[in-house]
Amino acid sequence: MNTHEIRKKYLEFFASKGHKVLPSASLLPENDPTTLFTGSGMQPMVPYLLGQPHPEGTRIADSQKCFRSQDIEEVGDNRHTTFFEMLGNWSLGDYTKHQQIPWMFEFLTEVLGLNERKLYITCFRGMPYYNIPPDEDSASIWKNMFHARGIEADFQYDAAERGIKDKRRIFFYDETKNWWSRAGVPSNMPEGEPGGPDSEMFWDFGAELKLHEASEYKDKPCHVNCDCGRFMEIGNNVFMEYVKTEEGFAPLRQKNVDFGGGLERIAAAYNNNPDVFMIDLFADMRAHLEKVSGKIYGADPKNTRAFRVILDHLRAAVFLMNDGALPSNKDQGYFTRRLIRRAVRFGNELGIQDNFCEAVAEEVVSTYQDVYPALLKNKIVVLAELIKEETKFRKTLEQGLKQFQILTKNNKPLTSEDAFLLYQSFGFPKEVMRDLSKEHNLTFDENGFEEEDKKHQDMSRAGSEQKFKGGLADTSEMSVKYHTATHLLHATLRKVLGEHVEQKGSNITPERLRFDFSHPAKMTDEQKKQVEDMINAVIANDLPVNFKIMPASEAKALGAMGLFEDKYAQMGDNIKVYSIGDDARGYYSREICGGPHVEHTSTLGHFKIIKEEAVSAGVRRIKAVLE
Repeated sequence: MNTHEIRKKYLEFFASKGHKVLPSASLLPENDPTTLFTGSGMQPMVPYLLGQPHPEGTRIADSQKCFRSQDIEEVGDNRHTTFFEMLGNWSLGDYTKHQQIPWMFEFLTEVLGLNERKLYITCFRGMPYYNIPPDEDSASIWKNMFHARGIEADFQYDAAERGIKDKRRIFFYDETKNWWSRAGVPSNMPEGEPGGPDSEMFWDFGAELKLHEASEYKDKPCHVNCDCGRFMEIGNNVFMEYVKTEEGFAPLRQKNVDFGGGLERIAAAYNNNPDVFMIDLFADMRAHLEKVSGKIYGADPKNTRAFRVILDHLRAAVFLMNDGALPSNKDQGYFTRRLIRRAVRFGNELGIQDNFCEAVAEEVVSTYQDVYPALLKNKIVVLAELIKEETKFRKTLEQGLKQFQILTKNNKPLTSEDAFLLYQSFGFPKEVMRDLSKEHNLTFDENGFEEEDKKHQDMSRAGSEQKFKGGLADTSEMSVKYHTATHLLHATLRKVLGEHVEQKGSNITPERLRFDFSHPAKMTDEQKKQVEDMINAVIANDLPVNFKIMPASEAKALGAMGLFEDKYAQMGDNIKVYSIGDDARGYYSREICGGPHVEHTSTLGHFKIIKEEAVSAGVRRIKAVLE
């Protein structure tokens, strides 16, 4: 069974349990200034987990594309990837752990045929301080499932301290391991915030591989949450049962179930191989790299690390560009550029002298195009950007090496400021500078570099460590006004510049709006004034703003703007369409959107364009304010 078949079987399984299967949402969240990327399967579901009715009902399932920029430096071992797919299913106030756990056991052991003797489980230990008991309900359900298969599955509370005892299969951990909320552990949760215990599932690759004995953790007890590599988490069942109150915690009115399982990790478990880069999704990419480098994956640890970085980074870059994050020096594009540059640099370590990113990207598209048809549609643009980036960086890589020699002339230590200059200007990751410094017996102020990097990331990443999203994340009065103004701007640009204009991204804060759109040329002053005048006329006309939930086919027939393949895909077949106008005066704008919006345009104020600029080839950006 290949990975595509695993995805298909998962979605079919939960469809048979009454779930509505939705397509993946974009990697780039819309109108959410708190995060740059969709980093988890539950991220697009937050509004519904918090109580907003989902148009498709109370049982939802999907396979969500995810990207986690914070894992870039972790890539190189056998399990970390920046891009992955998260299989997910949700109960929005419907079923509970009493259905979820047996279903997961059935899917893993009967549908996929995984050996139940290699499955291990963790549950929440409880927090007496908040009067939250251990989640022995979940543990008992799991125990009964194993017992029915003739497997003893006793509980253990001290595995982290003492290692796994005989016949123990279900382990209790504290809130740092087995509690979920958007704010983290219970003590960090604000009043009104929902959360609850979770139950994780781990695959045991076997003590016989002696992965623990060969790891840096060999002198510590081995347990399922050990990082030695013997155990791999393949899924997490979150039971959202509590809400934070002034006194502590109370039962949540709408109790939810939120499951997330990494597709690639489940495939690795199916193969019983701890190396996720050996699953079939990477096979053609891996083969091409072996061909152009003359190296064999797995033959040498240093080269294998380079293979993994390239495989992950180019796959992630292709998907990011497919969703609109073309390489640039800021926001999402900053990470796309960083991924490509790191891939090129590690290709250089493998001895690859000619451009290779395009060919690897071709294999990415070929591997995924049946599941994500937009990859084929956007292939020409993606490959062109890769060629341009690789060609340009190969020159700067050479220049960067020369600059390193200049900065460290006469055995001068590489200062944190110089190191960050190399990193920012030439795309040199810190490990390159660390390795070069070591080779030349020079000191490298890595702590100082981290401080410089953190300053930069705090400014550019805009809170990318946060892991939630929900339509317009900031629902303050001004943000809602700017949200409505983006609809007016989108519609007006199409009227002034032409119907080729499509939204390529947006960002809203209480101070301004930013709107990216497709257009091949700089706007003239006359065009900008025309856009302003038309929008302000609509504002003065006090048009009503309303929404209606309708089938996608009806929205298309009405001419509603929106990327029907994946925009607001979490809303399913029934989508929310906001209209500005009425039958008497006509409709100025119709657009697929999750909201919220103002009720009348007259509340917006005066619209003014502050700046119009290029973002990348064929993409322009407008920054505007409401006065």
